[in-house]
Amino acid sequence: MLLSQTAEYALRAMAWLATVPDGKPVRAVDLSGSTGIPTHYLSKVLRRLVLADLLESQKGQGGGFSLSRPPSEIAFIDILSAIDAYPTEGRCAFGWGQCDAADPCPLHNSWSHLNERIRDWASGTSLEEIANFTPTGPRSTENLNKA
Repeated sequence: MLLSQTAEYALRAMAWLATVPDGKPVRAVDLSGSTGIPTHYLSKVLRRLVLADLLESQKGQGGGFSLSRPPSEIAFIDILSAIDAYPTEGRCAFGWGQCDAADPCPLHNSWSHLNERIRDWASGTSLEEIANFTPTGPRSTENLNKA
């Protein structure tokens, strides 16, 4: 697994919210049903995204979660950083703590290449790239907030 479950859930929730027409707030329970993320787990992820100023939270009737800024201004790296899932340089995949080119572990070259590609992807990809996706079927954004 390249990304942790928490990272996948955070990206999934943010991507879904980026597709909601007019940025209308989505209740956590509706977002959970639409994304397949367990409600309790999702609540913890959403809280971290709110604390990182990536989401806004509104309580009460018509409330829920929405992006705090336009999808073009939220890179995947922002989402991964908010939940501490950013691939870090120098982390040793072999379990030796820190390693580098001068003192590499057996996996250093392959691992650092993969980490660099993930960082490039996450830095160069924003929610704007998926914001125009239109979900259909039972998980369609048209079915949200009807309860």
